[in-house]
Amino acid sequence: MKRTEKFPNFYSGTLLATESYMNRVKSSFPALLLTLLLIGTMSFLYLKNPAFIQNINNNLIDAAFLWRGETPVDDRIAIVDVDEKSLHELGQWPWSRNKVATLLQNLSNDGAAIIGMDMVFAEKDNSSPVNIAREANISAENLPDYDAILADTLATTPTITGFTFDFEKKIPNTPPPAGAIYIQKNKTAQTGEALPVAKGVVTNIPVLQEKSYSSGSFNTVPDSDGIVRYVPLVISYDDALYPSLSLEIIRTLMQERKVYIFYDNNGVTQINLGALQIPTNAQGKLFVNYHGAQKAYPYLSATDIYHHRIDPKKVEGKIILLGTSAAGLLDLRATPFDNVYPGVEVHATVIDNMLNNDMIAAGSSLDSLITMAAILLCVIIVAVIIQFTPPTAAFALVTGYMLLGAAFYYHMLFTEHILLNFAYPLLTTMLSIFAFTFLKVHSENRQKAVIEEKFAKKVSPQVAAQLLKNPKDIFMTSEEEITIFFSDIRNFTTISESFESPKILIDYLNTYMSPMSEIIIAHEGTIDKYIGDAIMAYWNAPLRVQNHADKAVTAAVEQINALKRLNQSLQQKAFPPIDIGIGIHTGTAIVGEMGSEGRSDYTVIGDAINLGSRIEGLCKSYGAKILISEATRAQLDGTYRIREVDRVQVKGKDAAVTIFEVLGTGKFSGREAELHKRYMYARRLYKEARFHEAMRLFERLHEEAPHRLYALYAERCRTYAQKKIKEFDAVYRFTTK
Repeated sequence: MKRTEKFPNFYSGTLLATESYMNRVKSSFPALLLTLLLIGTMSFLYLKNPAFIQNINNNLIDAAFLWRGETPVDDRIAIVDVDEKSLHELGQWPWSRNKVATLLQNLSNDGAAIIGMDMVFAEKDNSSPVNIAREANISAENLPDYDAILADTLATTPTITGFTFDFEKKIPNTPPPAGAIYIQKNKTAQTGEALPVAKGVVTNIPVLQEKSYSSGSFNTVPDSDGIVRYVPLVISYDDALYPSLSLEIIRTLMQERKVYIFYDNNGVTQINLGALQIPTNAQGKLFVNYHGAQKAYPYLSATDIYHHRIDPKKVEGKIILLGTSAAGLLDLRATPFDNVYPGVEVHATVIDNMLNNDMIAAGSSLDSLITMAAILLCVIIVAVIIQFTPPTAAFALVTGYMLLGAAFYYHMLFTEHILLNFAYPLLTTMLSIFAFTFLKVHSENRQKAVIEEKFAKKVSPQVAAQLLKNPKDIFMTSEEEITIFFSDIRNFTTISESFESPKILIDYLNTYMSPMSEIIIAHEGTIDKYIGDAIMAYWNAPLRVQNHADKAVTAAVEQINALKRLNQSLQQKAFPPIDIGIGIHTGTAIVGEMGSEGRSDYTVIGDAINLGSRIEGLCKSYGAKILISEATRAQLDGTYRIREVDRVQVKGKDAAVTIFEVLGTGKFSGREAELHKRYMYARRLYKEARFHEAMRLFERLHEEAPHRLYALYAERCRTYAQKKIKEFDAVYRFTTK
């Protein structure tokens, strides 16, 4: 039967058309590579989270807040503002401490529930009469001490004082004692110190600090773009934990004495005050759920409080924050809504979030899970849309998908109060659109050109025209598991020089090639090519072959047996005998019609082919007839006499592979079994780096049954023993092919 009759659908069998994207990817190396590349690249970027993508994500979050717009604030919170009007009437800042005391006393008299001070008095008041008198060396008796006046006021009013940490400079001060017990749950050595760690602290002067009911830090740490999105609730300093001003105000109002900080392997997950569960990121920072631009909360001018020009009802029962909006005092921040936003209002917003349980969970494990899943889905969904739909429909579907995704993230942020990463799904989608569109256009153009140039020469014009109608469904190659076979005649150059006539040499070579080829074909192998005196063949393509590894090994054993009979015939003709080496490996390869324009062949390429060739080249080194890889060994179902030869790293490969010698079919018996047992024991000693013991055993084996393998190991053990190798992985690295 002719080859064309045996495989009537040979060419159509190589052009696989599929109904699903996954089958398309399996049969399309570029699509598979692109899919893995996109998923791998975006996953890698997500794990590294470079600054430029963080900035993109932050900008997307800011855009979501602007899209949502302003929302109502809690009217139980008010800000007493050291504004420009106050500076004009009461003088430049800092004011004398007696003025601040009056301000606090008036607020307390008007019924303020609690007062938080977004300021620190780190030095004594030099405007105080008692300090002026001391500087002038005159009696300070009966003169007012403004610091003492403020201290007494702090002691009698519901005031929470402020202080600030420094994360760059070492400022050795002692912060005010925490008013609560901080209990860290599930913290391990693996977690480390997840909370922000300060190097220094700026506190109120001792007389004020000692009289304060409680204190909290008013640090706000902006992101790299200068916008404050997170506020640290607890800061570590000198192996102790200290609360933020907003957290301390809430704790004082709730009269809780214990603060629980919960951890997982990534860091902090939440902070609990009684029944209040505050979600944080891994550093214990709360994502601020801003309600709008500045002045969203009631602002009361400090001078109006000082001069009793405010209706007490605007203060009574409220949480009062004392801060400044005056530009010259530099307590202005940037937020998603406003580039000029008083720092005191950031604390007001955080208090509002906690009071109303309006907090947004950021940096949770759910975020990581959804983001990784989104990267995977975005690549696959975009690929399916672009691969299976025409351009107009693809544009509409991708646009709809992106809008649906945006709606989901918006819902999670403002309804479920879970902050997810916006940037990676968006970037993955956009990159996938570009990549798969490019691949589709390139693939269609290439496939049309291949069909026009190649298939017109292989099939009828009518068939070629039909193929051109659906070029997107044509796959020129596929990835298959095959068993690759290489054989080569030993010392063929020397043999060829012994022949006087090239014709006699060719006849001699054909006498060998014919029976070897017949054995391969009889065992369902495909002869790929003859390379001089070498044969390259493979199993499991173009047709599927059951137990292809067994059939390749069986063919190799039969070739060695047939070669013995052939050599007897050659010797009778006074021709030199033939000795060969065979290498076999099982692995994946690209299978299909390949070659140059106008000249091509159905063949196989890939890393598995190279490894099979390298294994054949090792036969001479080990004195073996047939060497197989561990991948082939693992697939054998038949019974063979096999011994492990070595674990090697062949030239051009990074990974090591174990190679085996096939001695024949059946089981070891008699003398051969006993030698094999001793050999395997010597190999075990060699692997354990017990070189002296192994050397003696290999030498005895070589004396009793001379073999290159035993001699090789004896010499190798002798060399290693002399070198006194300390770290031995039992992998022999070849530097030549």
